[in-house]
Amino acid sequence: MSISASQWGSPVASRRALLIHGLTASSHSWEDVAQLLAADGFFVIAPNILGHGLRRGSDYRMSVLAEDLQPYFAMDTSYDVVIGHSLGGTVALALLPFLPKEKETTVILVDPPLETPDEKLKIDKDLVLDQVTNVKTADEFMAENPAWSRADCVLRTLAVSICDRTIVSLLQHNTPWSFSGLFKDIPPNVKVTVLVADPKLSDICRLEQIPRDIERLNATVVTGVGHRIQPECPGAIWPIMDVIPQPRTES
Repeated sequence: MSISASQWGSPVASRRALLIHGLTASSHSWEDVAQLLAADGFFVIAPNILGHGLRRGSDYRMSVLAEDLQPYFAMDTSYDVVIGHSLGGTVALALLPFLPKEKETTVILVDPPLETPDEKLKIDKDLVLDQVTNVKTADEFMAENPAWSRADCVLRTLAVSICDRTIVSLLQHNTPWSFSGLFKDIPPNVKVTVLVADPKLSDICRLEQIPRDIERLNATVVTGVGHRIQPECPGAIWPIMDVIPQPRTES
């Protein structure tokens, strides 16, 4: 397919996972999670969304970001697990209507931004512009994030350096930023779990923004872990792994 992605595991593995990265990240940002999934018998695909991983973009509406990933479902391709972090979680939420109707699918949204006030979007836009204009070195990321591994910091620098600067307009293209209503589109064959960062450490996703009365939707707070759940604490990956159903054994 023409759009770029990273892969782990065997293409003939019995289970498949699709991982969607966040804003100013890249497909390589999933390295630790993908390695665990591959070791657990998954073939893992992590695409670079528009404006990331050297991909150019101009229209960054959420619906366009979701439609751009539809080639990964070509020829009836399905996934046992779909995981999205941050912006990738919101994109995964927008993808729900496009998931195959016959396949039982677990969708995990890791601290997705669901409802963001316009004034905060303006602040976030300035932060993103600074990130892609003044790319920090791996050493700078390590100094700011002592819990991150050296590899995480190198991958973070790489991800930001290969972003298209036009992604700054992504926030403007999605104003007002309001996506909690997409939970109503959960198909009957899909189960969604939202992992929310500790509210003491991050306010990007809040538990009260997630509907409580929708079937096949669960939400939980990951205590002690901030927005960047994967690199902040190796043990924090396990809440993600714990949500993934084990393969059924033949009796």
